[in-house]
Amino acid sequence: MSEKTKRYFLSEEEIPRYWYNILAEMPVKPLPPLNPATREPLKPEDLYPVFAEELCRQELNSSDAWIEIPDEVREKYKYYRSTPLVRAYGLEAALGTPAHIYFKNESVSPMGSHKLNSALAQAYYCRKEGVTNVTTETGAGQWGASMAYAARLFGLEAAVYQVKVSYEQKPYRRSMMQTFGAQVTPSPSMSTRAGKDILTANPHHQGSLGTAISEAIELARTTPGCKYTLGSVLNHVALHQTVIGLEAEKQMALAGEYPDMVIACFGGGSNFGGIAFPFMRHNLKGASSTRFIAAEPASCPKLTCGEFRYDFGDEAGYTPLLPMFTLGHDFTPPNVHAGGLRYHGAGVIVSQLLKDGLMEAVDVEQIESFDAGVLFARSEGIIPAPESCHAIAATIREAAKCRETGEEKVILFCLSGHGLVDMASYDKYLAGDLVNYAYKGR
Repeated sequence: MSEKTKRYFLSEEEIPRYWYNILAEMPVKPLPPLNPATREPLKPEDLYPVFAEELCRQELNSSDAWIEIPDEVREKYKYYRSTPLVRAYGLEAALGTPAHIYFKNESVSPMGSHKLNSALAQAYYCRKEGVTNVTTETGAGQWGASMAYAARLFGLEAAVYQVKVSYEQKPYRRSMMQTFGAQVTPSPSMSTRAGKDILTANPHHQGSLGTAISEAIELARTTPGCKYTLGSVLNHVALHQTVIGLEAEKQMALAGEYPDMVIACFGGGSNFGGIAFPFMRHNLKGASSTRFIAAEPASCPKLTCGEFRYDFGDEAGYTPLLPMFTLGHDFTPPNVHAGGLRYHGAGVIVSQLLKDGLMEAVDVEQIESFDAGVLFARSEGIIPAPESCHAIAATIREAAKCRETGEEKVILFCLSGHGLVDMASYDKYLAGDLVNYAYKGR
């Protein structure tokens, strides 16, 4: 492999055959999720009315470090995996840094983001159980589009509740979901009791992932043959996303390097966990000392400003109580354009890892994130999703430190998706119309 090789791929045979379950190897296990009715530790059967049963078992599996990827899911992965690992020579030159910057390019999936990795798995398990309909929430629409597409591949009908402000800001994501046959409803809506209650209390509510989750869960509970699917936060979603980091491990070996830092944007934790957890297992065994950095919006800083406690994952209180860093399940984030990161809490695994000092978190203002995204686009030729811009901003910060110290660090970040359906956000940025939103709890 020449020194200037830029992209690294794997063969079909090298695509992972197992997902990595970090929960089985964590030195300190997270506190158990609680049944909201009994306040007792959650059992898989408590989740059966809402999720496919195999997903419930995966959610609470704390003993098996490796979980086999079903052949049918792996065959679907082959449509777009492996995704490329790319050496960002252009960005390095623009920054004048001695750091070696790599990114795992998840934007090459059919949906343009990493979300399809779990959508395919969840649709498969639902179909296998005899489910006919799935329902879900979405913010910016990457997850909703992925679930709509996966449902179509596995012969399921899909209903998506999209956060109202994103429904209005990102009409083409809505069109993508509808193209695949999904029913899309802006949330909060008048179609569920949860939505009606929210709108009665605040008629101008612009929605949040918490409101959309409440409505989707209610629909699943009240519709025969229907199950709920989730795009982030829960353990089984991060589990499916570990194909990202497992591939990146092999590709970094092809590049002849190993990351000193792994960086990803952070909403609920699936993208971060997907690239970080496979590398983190080596830290847990004392074989490496990589830093892991989650980059979240300064307007929704659950990791950097949140409180660690039990909280609901949705606004109406339908979900189990989760031990998490949270801003409160009734927190309504500002209308930032990184819609996929506008969530009040962090996943259970990530919350415990942060609490134990095994990872770090930084927050990024909206304008800094778009500054970083535009610099990346002009250097590498890829327009990143607004969510991914946060990871790029954190990478630029670390690369600048290397420039100041002269250290030749290796930085790996996850480009979780492209921004080609988010150009209205870039229009506002280029026109100077974007603003930063301060979190009032600071």
